[in-house]
Amino acid sequence: MKLVGADLSTTQFKEVANKMENESAQVILKWALDAYAPRIALASSFGAEDIVLIDMMTKIDIEKTKVFTLDTGRLNQETYNVIDEIRKKYNIQIESYFPAQAEVEEMVRIKGMNLMYDSVENRKLCCEIRKVHTLNRALSKLDGWITGLRKEQAITRASIKKIEVDSAHGNILKLNPLADWTNEMVWDYVHKNNIPYNKLHDMGYPSIGCEPCTRAIQPGEDPRAGRWWWESDTSYKECGLHWDPIKHSKSR
Repeated sequence: MKLVGADLSTTQFKEVANKMENESAQVILKWALDAYAPRIALASSFGAEDIVLIDMMTKIDIEKTKVFTLDTGRLNQETYNVIDEIRKKYNIQIESYFPAQAEVEEMVRIKGMNLMYDSVENRKLCCEIRKVHTLNRALSKLDGWITGLRKEQAITRASIKKIEVDSAHGNILKLNPLADWTNEMVWDYVHKNNIPYNKLHDMGYPSIGCEPCTRAIQPGEDPRAGRWWWESDTSYKECGLHWDPIKHSKSR
């Protein structure tokens, strides 16, 4: 097991993870930043959860706060706007990772610009090239990463822990400090701390991804209904960024 930053054995890591499961997001973030910085970063799409984490991290230790984002080339302008607002408010650098030009060009040449609408396989291919491969490149430089995943976001996330081992990326640390937070808790924190947020949230977008693949939801719809809205099977509604082959094999 890698986990270089904290220098823990597998048994010690499990003990820490179990103990931290009942700790606050701030306690978990402080532990991780102290143990892993500078080789730990927040992977941010600048949704509500991510901006909460940025606010917490900068208040804990702005010098150890490291944030990166995956720019797929198909994001909403509102997303770019909030990225700049956050960067200026907290006076932090945000590292942008872009998909490999050759991969995108070949995919679009063969499959077309709007390939994602044709099949689940095509949509997953687009996500893989624009997101997954790009994330792999970003994480190759790190010993741990932080996410805004919450259990109530989707059925595919119901079993996440606050501290995990990411077997899909070389057994590095994966931190989900807001795993047990509700949507109400997230927005309460955003408003109380006056954090700039993506204006699409005010237009009915609880979850925001790429512009062609995200729409506003209707009252009563599942919060993830706006993601890949043309697909009916919710078990497919992940882009692959949080795919763990070991967990998946155990659940089958």
